[in-house]
Amino acid sequence: MTQIGEGCVERREDKKMEITLNNGLKMPIIGLGVWRMEVKEIRDLILNSIKLGYRHFDCAADYKNETEVGDALKEAFSSGLVKREELFITTKLWNSDHGHVIEACKDSLKKLQLDYLDLYLVHFPVATKHTGVGTTDSALGDDGVLDIDTTISLETTWHAMEELVSLGLVRSIGISNYDVFLTRDCLAYSKIKPAVNQIETHPYFQRDSLIKFCQKHGVVVTAHTPLGGAAANTEWFGSVSSLDDQVLKDLAEKYKKTAAQIALRWGIQRNTVVIPKTSKLERLEENFQVFDFELSKEDLELIGSIDKKYRTNQPARFWGIDLYA
Repeated sequence: MTQIGEGCVERREDKKMEITLNNGLKMPIIGLGVWRMEVKEIRDLILNSIKLGYRHFDCAADYKNETEVGDALKEAFSSGLVKREELFITTKLWNSDHGHVIEACKDSLKKLQLDYLDLYLVHFPVATKHTGVGTTDSALGDDGVLDIDTTISLETTWHAMEELVSLGLVRSIGISNYDVFLTRDCLAYSKIKPAVNQIETHPYFQRDSLIKFCQKHGVVVTAHTPLGGAAANTEWFGSVSSLDDQVLKDLAEKYKKTAAQIALRWGIQRNTVVIPKTSKLERLEENFQVFDFELSKEDLELIGSIDKKYRTNQPARFWGIDLYA
């Protein structure tokens, strides 16, 4: 396995590597997303990423690999590679468990072999027919359209999320894939404000208004799909990646970095947390090497000019309905 070098240890002390949440807790500004990771690859990817300096892992019940992630984390702890309190672990409540928040959280904790979560998110702002805690297949009706449960409000779900904090199961709670209006509503009815809103955002889908709104109201934005999905989203959704844009390619040459590193650095300089997913060791290392340079104001504006308002992650492919319509 790759050995972590002293440079990584020194950079861990760099305060720019963390962002402070509205409850005072710290969240690493770069993490590893585990969506669509092959089960057989998870152990080595997580242990190697920890050795490289990663301290933030983004999981979800829907990814169907919490058990394997938990096994890898247990090995990391038992071997002395890292202490539990040094890691920031996120997972998410699936749509079919909005009426069973506490049970779903406990199920994720059991699979991850953890006593608490650093962050628990409402994965999507929609409750669907309950299919059993721990089962996360999309609940489709006979017509092939998502079977949405109209009896459970997002407010009800959120108050159950708040109870998780009271029970000590979760340190921070947040939302995911919420727009300005839904985020505003959550801020209005919450007793514990959402610490994070995790959304798709990358150079082709910049969403400045949503990010400005969240940040103005103390909600940290995590950018999922911060590279635009690349090959993975091309395969599933037929989308194109911003990494092929000539502007990013030219900036990569200028800064002697890769287009992916330019995109991640741009995300970090927007004060968003970035959680790129990769299954390649060389990419793991590359994605973490974004703290030794800074994009100029002019180059940030240049990247700002390539926004296409282009969503690459479109669950309508599976749900028979476009929740973003």
